[in-house]
Amino acid sequence: MRVCVIGTGYVGLVTGVCLSHIGHDVICIDNNEEKVKLMQSGQSPIYEPGLSELMQSSMQSGRLSFSADLAGGVAHGEILFIAVGTPALPTGESDTRYVEAVARGIGANLNGGYKVIVNKSTVPIGSGDWVRMIVLDGIAERQKVLVGAGGAAVDTPPSIEADFDVVSNPEFLREGSAVYDTFNPDRIVLGSNNPKAIQMMQELYTPLVERKFSEDASLPPVPIVVTDLSSAEMVKYASNSFLATKISFINEVANICDRVGADVTQVAQGIGLDSRIGAKFLQAGIGWGGSCFPKDVSALIHTADDYGYEAQLLKAAVSVNQRQRLITLEKLQQVLKILKGKTVGLLGLTFKPDTDDMRDAPALDLIEQLNRLGAKVKAYDPIVSQSGMRHGLSGVIVETDPERLADGCDALVLVTDWKKFKKLDYAKMAKLMNSPILIDGRNFLDQGQLEEAGFRYMGIGR
Repeated sequence: MRVCVIGTGYVGLVTGVCLSHIGHDVICIDNNEEKVKLMQSGQSPIYEPGLSELMQSSMQSGRLSFSADLAGGVAHGEILFIAVGTPALPTGESDTRYVEAVARGIGANLNGGYKVIVNKSTVPIGSGDWVRMIVLDGIAERQKVLVGAGGAAVDTPPSIEADFDVVSNPEFLREGSAVYDTFNPDRIVLGSNNPKAIQMMQELYTPLVERKFSEDASLPPVPIVVTDLSSAEMVKYASNSFLATKISFINEVANICDRVGADVTQVAQGIGLDSRIGAKFLQAGIGWGGSCFPKDVSALIHTADDYGYEAQLLKAAVSVNQRQRLITLEKLQQVLKILKGKTVGLLGLTFKPDTDDMRDAPALDLIEQLNRLGAKVKAYDPIVSQSGMRHGLSGVIVETDPERLADGCDALVLVTDWKKFKKLDYAKMAKLMNSPILIDGRNFLDQGQLEEAGFRYMGIGR
């Protein structure tokens, strides 16, 4: 099928590359011409395991291309994905101006043939009908321009064909595992009231549903949830809000464990074996961050407020998470007492491993507070240290290797659970430090091995 993906951020680029890999003819559109040139050269603007290789392969096969020409993209695609950012505003609601601009642009360039316009961006409940309205507005504005240019009355009824439907198709990609998640989805959610649009989307996803690109082709077909627009939009917000709440729950349990002498890792194992609960997202630590959980939970709270309901549980999950981000700061004060004049090293900066994403990363809050208390902050991150990107990192010295990080530190804090951090030479690092103290903010490292290497080890809820 012919596909146009508008927006080459995290979701848009992964979607476009993976759809081209499974056999579709995909053009990805972005209004940033420098970014387009970078992608046309075969380079991915984001770090995601496996993405660059798939991108280059699909470009060589001729199934994937990049352009800044929206009109050309709209003309090309039978299915048009809107995959632009919807960042959170200070109020908590989603900023939908980029979605609006794209929808208006699609309307201004529609000209014959049936199109399915897909909301892949995470948008507020009710945005499907709103996008349809904006597309129609774009068509009407274009018609006025054409009529005015012809010297006729401006209010001549539009004659441009507007044969399209809007589908909500939320994404459930995990940064660091996005390519895997695309080829091995738990479910595919499609929201629309038009059977024709649903049929086209089912055809688009048939190779994934039949697990032709799955790691385990013997699994049953991927479930497809077909529902209305608003319910599909709610599925995305409810999913992320539930997972965020589950993390905040186990973090609250961890804080109680710290006080009563229990070990939250063993508690999590015990409750995770309950089939009604499950073990996933029960890893206590320093809280959630990134581009999805904070934004989606806030947006759902704001939506509830708009309709006269106070989402108390979700507000509590946010409150617990904000406090949890500074739990390692409290532990540093317990062992080092006064932090002024001390040097603290952070192992990891990104909000999770296998990504270069620093959006709403817990490390940023920790850096800010350590700076406020007069500590010198150093950090090492496998991606950030090598990339040279320093945006938002003015209060920290980014080192190029773990030994340089440890040298002269009074304590280390593990912030991001990169796999390579399990294999560092901690015995060597301990000897380079002023005081070999390590606070494991993810309960990721082996306490026995760290203590054998000479460290005083402190976890979360342990």
